[in-house]
Amino acid sequence: MAEAFLKKLGGDLFVAESAGLEAGVLNPLAISVMKEEGIDISGNETRNVDDFFKERRTYDYVVTVCDAASAERCPVFPGKHTKLHWYFDDPSSFTGSSEQKLEQTRKVRDQIRRRIEEFLRGFGNLVI
Repeated sequence: MAEAFLKKLGGDLFVAESAGLEAGVLNPLAISVMKEEGIDISGNETRNVDDFFKERRTYDYVVTVCDAASAERCPVFPGKHTKLHWYFDDPSSFTGSSEQKLEQTRKVRDQIRRRIEEFLRGFGNLVI
């Protein structure tokens, strides 16, 4: 969700890439709540962060969005960059009815959007 919001709100000023601790399948709840924002992430590929290490990619900013339970497993990227860590609950861990899980995922989506907007405001000349 963070990658999609940065691409939408940051325009061409950023190249955003997303990877997880493990490659897997996109969460259907995330797909659904992003569609509500007019953003289709259903075709996005899931990548393993280790692939980026192996490719020796470098970044100006590395933003990790692990939940508190996974924080100790968040990757550390070598090289010179600004590291930001944003804690968000993991929608795959939500329990309850389908509607309750959807509502919790909406809250995470909205938190992510606000953090992306806050990040972009730090660049001054962007209109969000």
